[in-house]
Amino acid sequence: MDDLRSASDAALVVAIGRWREDALAEVYRRHGGAAYALARRLLNDNHLAEEILQEVFLRLWNAPERFDADRGSLRAYLLAQTHGRSVDLLRSETSRRRREEREARESPNFGDDIEREVIDLTVSEKVKEVVAGLPKDERQAIELAYFGGHTYRQVAVMLEAPEGTVKSRIRSGLRRLRKDFAEAGLGVTWAES
Repeated sequence: MDDLRSASDAALVVAIGRWREDALAEVYRRHGGAAYALARRLLNDNHLAEEILQEVFLRLWNAPERFDADRGSLRAYLLAQTHGRSVDLLRSETSRRRREEREARESPNFGDDIEREVIDLTVSEKVKEVVAGLPKDERQAIELAYFGGHTYRQVAVMLEAPEGTVKSRIRSGLRRLRKDFAEAGLGVTWAES
């Protein structure tokens, strides 16, 4: 069996059973490409296909007696092993993904939600405090325009003040708010109209 290239697949398997690495190398040369192509096609991933190929040939090395020449060719045996391992891997990956998705849906991340709510409440309280510190005429104009959604003209009518005065109060109040927010550590920005 010195010339393994001319040996039958069955003879190569016998040589593998005698721990001849060169026999395994010859089997790999003959059938490795087909097994890899099958794994690659099933898994659509080069790295995973290489892992499956390594596992199939390692199984042949460790248990060559599992191959039965009476049941089919060595190529068919290796391709069946490759197919089975690839399908097992796909199933386990699909199962793992579904389990992770289910667990993610079933266990909301309360820590992040509570933390976000605490931050929002803290910021909200600070904003109320800063707005309450404005002079009354500026605070009223800003509340009506920004929180009430009214135009300058509508605010002027509601406060019975000239429109130019309302605009000045809002601008002045916004400048004061920007300064107070910065001092309070709130990164609030807006455009002045």
